[in-house]
Amino acid sequence: MLKIAITGPESTGKSTVAEKLARHYDTVWVPEYARTYIGNLGRTYTLEDIEAIARGQVALEQELKSKADKLYFADTDMLVLKIWSEHAFGHVPAYILEKLKQQDYNLYLLMGVDLPWEPDPQREHPHMRQFFYDWYKRELEAMGAPFVEVSGQQDARFELVRLHVENLLPTVNNL
Repeated sequence: MLKIAITGPESTGKSTVAEKLARHYDTVWVPEYARTYIGNLGRTYTLEDIEAIARGQVALEQELKSKADKLYFADTDMLVLKIWSEHAFGHVPAYILEKLKQQDYNLYLLMGVDLPWEPDPQREHPHMRQFFYDWYKRELEAMGAPFVEVSGQQDARFELVRLHVENLLPTVNNL
């Protein structure tokens, strides 16, 4: 199965691209579990909440991956949770580090910060997107992960990621 993670800073079009790719390829996408969790929290999140979000994300991915045929897209990954917890609390739970090492995506799409910021009650750092983008890139490089940098406005961005997916399709058996 071809597995693609969409990662990067806030307000970079991750969810939009994940959903459009899933529709285009008639498959599933795994939404960001944190949105529902934080949306229902009713208080400021803690480090323990980020670990709970990680566990929920893993469970959601396992559930939805079983519904995919040969291809699926993840709107977030453990790298997002690692960077989030490290920045917010100066510590990353062992569970997140363990699951990050176990990730086996065929490709990471690192979403660029050239889209306009869209305010959202769950978004925290409108003026730090380049800082976070650079952090994601360093982490992906250190992991030796296969990734591409994605930029451009909505339609151009989608076409770019679609081309990267198309280039991978022949590498997966029976696709």
